[in-house]
Amino acid sequence: MLDICLLGTGGMMPLPHRWLTSLMARYNGKSILIDCGEGTQIAMKEKGWSPKPIDVICFTHYHADHISGLPGMLLTMGNAERTEPLLLIGPRGLTKTVNSLRVIAPELPFEIRCVEITEQEQMFSFDGFRIEAYRVNHNVICYGYSIVVDRTGKFDVEKAQALNIPRNYWNPLQKGEIIETEGRTFMPDMVLGAARKGLKVTYCTDTRPTESIVKHATGADLFICEGMYGEHEKAQKAKEYKHMTFYEAAEIAKRAGVRELWLTHYSPSLIRPEEFMPEVRKIFPNAVAARDGRSVDLMFREE
Repeated sequence: MLDICLLGTGGMMPLPHRWLTSLMARYNGKSILIDCGEGTQIAMKEKGWSPKPIDVICFTHYHADHISGLPGMLLTMGNAERTEPLLLIGPRGLTKTVNSLRVIAPELPFEIRCVEITEQEQMFSFDGFRIEAYRVNHNVICYGYSIVVDRTGKFDVEKAQALNIPRNYWNPLQKGEIIETEGRTFMPDMVLGAARKGLKVTYCTDTRPTESIVKHATGADLFICEGMYGEHEKAQKAKEYKHMTFYEAAEIAKRAGVRELWLTHYSPSLIRPEEFMPEVRKIFPNAVAARDGRSVDLMFREE
């Protein structure tokens, strides 16, 4: 199960009922945060989740509404007596940006490891899942992210028994390990069927529509995409400041064949995004104007 919570849906400045941009995901005992705008900690408390077990924080870019909540988050982690290292991932300049913000959070009881993205596309592998970063088109260097959980084929007990594979090797083979023992080699494909449909969540904000977004969102179970403006008269403003309208996000969702679209990163002037959804759903029917705290538990589909 992949737990997803859109903690904050605001762009530029927080509002009384709309915190700044942040997404949290939980899978297999790991917690991932994407962006950390002002109010992220409060949104997390409202959800009932804790910042202490966060393993990875990914940043799309370094505009304040996407990273201004980091110093307070680090201090809270430290006050919770965290000792495990924290991995930060982001575009070039991450180390410099984090060190500057840490002027007000200089003493922490845990190590911070910064990994800067250097390619147009870059993958980071973890236990049971991976994070794919891909370059988008904003007025500063900016990346989107996909969280991908692959799923192996079904374990064939009859094959394992026919090959006289000891039972204590079954679980490692299911996890993709190669077993070499007493002159014999057991490969996972000897006992596993074809790979099954896994889970994928794709996230992007602060960008014009790009082919890289379509590529990485293709087949996603959930596509979370900025919709800065719902008003048609602001389409030119979106182009000028390199943001997206609701309708452009819906077109990407349609082209990528995603299961569901959540709009986020609204302009402060956009008070009631729901008003524009009937027209958005003409382009992509399974679209939602997300609010802070919207969450879902994504489950593997049985075949």
